[in-house]
Amino acid sequence: MSVESQPEPLVELTNVNFAYDRRPILTGINMKIPRGKVVAIMGISGGGKTTTLRLIGGQLKASSGQVTVGGQDVAGLDSGGLYRLRRRMGMLFQFGALFTDMSVYENVAFQMREHTDLPDDMIHDLVMMKLEAVGLRGVAHLMPSELSGGMARRVALARAIALDPMLMMYDEPFAGLDPISLSIIGDLIRSLNDALGASSIIVTHDVQESMKIVDYIYFVSEGKIVAEGTVDDIRNSDAPYVHQFVWGEADGPVAFHYPSRTYGEEIHTVAGHA
Repeated sequence: MSVESQPEPLVELTNVNFAYDRRPILTGINMKIPRGKVVAIMGISGGGKTTTLRLIGGQLKASSGQVTVGGQDVAGLDSGGLYRLRRRMGMLFQFGALFTDMSVYENVAFQMREHTDLPDDMIHDLVMMKLEAVGLRGVAHLMPSELSGGMARRVALARAIALDPMLMMYDEPFAGLDPISLSIIGDLIRSLNDALGASSIIVTHDVQESMKIVDYIYFVSEGKIVAEGTVDDIRNSDAPYVHQFVWGEADGPVAFHYPSRTYGEEIHTVAGHA
């Protein structure tokens, strides 16, 4: 079943445009993120993928169009309403972004202390539960500087799911990971999404790993959606941009060579000055 045919999307972007001053970043974006599904947003750097996450989280407001999360118009919420909505969201930042002066335990406990009045003994049990879910209960006492890159990313994931969010957002969750850690993070994203009954949005360049875990993919180029579909749709797409991106080809709509005079012209000009 395609995203379009899914009832009651948790997140919906309708004709969304966004610009910094007069520089357009997103143009005519339409997306639906169904409840319980994992959806990827792919495309080259600078295409507007992370900006889309910021619109959903309310850090930015669309120039026009509408962004709704859980039936609420994000741009129309006051600060209190936006704060309450964000309590139901989890975010895994690129490279984890752990608090370096807090232990692993305190990193995971942070949101519980910030957003709830739970007693310390209950927070302890919940922190251990989240760390157990990512396989790192044994590192609760360590500092972030004592963790490997993959372990730090898993701790950041435990922190992101601390309040059992209805929506998880991942900004390049696979960046900089070795193959084993990358596979572990991918499996965790899928399994935790299913266990929580949440929806997940992954902004990523890692096509092959993402295709193992996602239900639907949007391709964004120069601020526009240029393709969308299931994993099979995208893998079998004959659209030049999508084919180049999926198969990592050097030449295509995204050129290998930066625009310039031909190589022959350049050599001729240099030879003429010799």
